[in-house]
Amino acid sequence: MTESTGNILITGTAGMVGSHLLEHFSATTKRESLIGTYHSPTIHLTDILDLCVPVELDVRDAQAVKKIVHEFRPEKIFHLAAQSFPTVSWKKPVETMDINANGTINLFEAIVSLKKNSDYNPAVVVACSSAEYGASLTPENVPVNENTELLPLHPYGVSKVAQDLLTYQYFKSHGIRGIRARIFNTTGPRKINDAVSDFIQRALDVVNGKSEKLRVGNLNTQRAITDVRDLVSALVLLAEKGTAGEAYNISGDKVYRMTQVIEVIEKIFNRKFLIDVDQALMRPTDEPIIFGDSYKLKKATGWKQKISLEETVGDMVNYLRRKEL
Repeated sequence: MTESTGNILITGTAGMVGSHLLEHFSATTKRESLIGTYHSPTIHLTDILDLCVPVELDVRDAQAVKKIVHEFRPEKIFHLAAQSFPTVSWKKPVETMDINANGTINLFEAIVSLKKNSDYNPAVVVACSSAEYGASLTPENVPVNENTELLPLHPYGVSKVAQDLLTYQYFKSHGIRGIRARIFNTTGPRKINDAVSDFIQRALDVVNGKSEKLRVGNLNTQRAITDVRDLVSALVLLAEKGTAGEAYNISGDKVYRMTQVIEVIEKIFNRKFLIDVDQALMRPTDEPIIFGDSYKLKKATGWKQKISLEETVGDMVNYLRRKEL
């Protein structure tokens, strides 16, 4: 028999979602029971180091992953570590697949090796993505549900399909209690390299006199947007109430055209911005609309989206302004 440790492992805590998930648990969990891994941080490490037992980890290192799982025997694992930018995946497709697919295999193999001689079987919530749906995301097809065909349009989306199906395969083959969280567009404080955070940063540059115009890409795309804190709530609920092996969409309830996002930002800054459409910011392929049906999640867990886009943008602006001080 394996004794309960009560430990929680979060891979990728130096990313936007991981840091907020860590903050959530730190309010009720002892620091020594929170294990947070990081590699190539996208946030300031000072935001997380005091909240957990920090471990630098490249999930491509199978032995290092195995060591952490065997040492801490976490009851809950939130696997968020990833190469998470579609634009980067065009330039680094092999690296993207290696981190996202092989990193997930390494985590599951570590669990399998411990599970062989014990009853160890943690809940594992894997951060999958709406990018898996790709070409299925058309105006006449949305909101998509979990049975929609997976037709990814970039290497990142393909890597997330691999993570998703690996989670299912290890559940069927080894009984691992993996849950596939298909995360739709999410933003919030500490986010970088998405449309909302880029717009806000460029708006601040205009306000601070660093540029004259707000540089943008494709303004015709439409996105359902979720605040990161609402996403954290969904992930926590899935670990507690989700069904092993199942996939769950986590999507905002309202769709915004990118022009509407700019209008919200203008309202926060109380000014109109001159717009500069930059062809360099256009992607080779881009889903015209990303919007998911979260009914399955809501039915299973009671999850509700609570935070408005206006509140999210306001908090993001305040966060960036504090960082400027």
